Amino acid sequence: MNESGTNSKLGRAETTDILKLLPHRYPFLLVDRIVDMDGDRSATGIKNVTANEPYFQGHFPGNPVMPGVLLIEGMAQTAGALCMHHIEEFKEPPLVYFMAIDKARFRRPVVPGDTVHYHVQKIRNRGRVWRFRAQALVDGTIVAEAEVSAVIVETAEAVET
Repeated sequence: MNESGTNSKLGRAETTDILKLLPHRYPFLLVDRIVDMDGDRSATGIKNVTANEPYFQGHFPGNPVMPGVLLIEGMAQTAGALCMHHIEEFKEPPLVYFMAIDKARFRRPVVPGDTVHYHVQKIRNRGRVWRFRAQALVDGTIVAEAEVSAVIVETAEAVET
């Protein structure tokens, strides 16, 4: 049961669903699947980190480490997909623009072979602006965390700005 006392089935999105929700494409799509979507309140994104990721060639040769900024982006993509999954009021598919990153902390490196779980929880949304608390975990250990904000804009608005 959810907060309102009604039964709610937790949703999920596979890669093909995520491609419909977000404009990102490889190599910049940083979420493989999203599970446990609870309305627009929370979700968990999953990223399987492989040695074939293009950024490992230069970050760092002989000691591959996933860039922290990409962990933040993965958290933001998970939050963006959650928002888009529950918005139906737009004529055309809208875009989600990153507005802010606050309280970012990096706890330990993420390396090839790790599976990152991006846990996002809505703090609030006002109109088209959303704010989430996010954590990236590997094997249950926090590797990064931040608060991220985004705004949803219709495609026509994005072209004008």
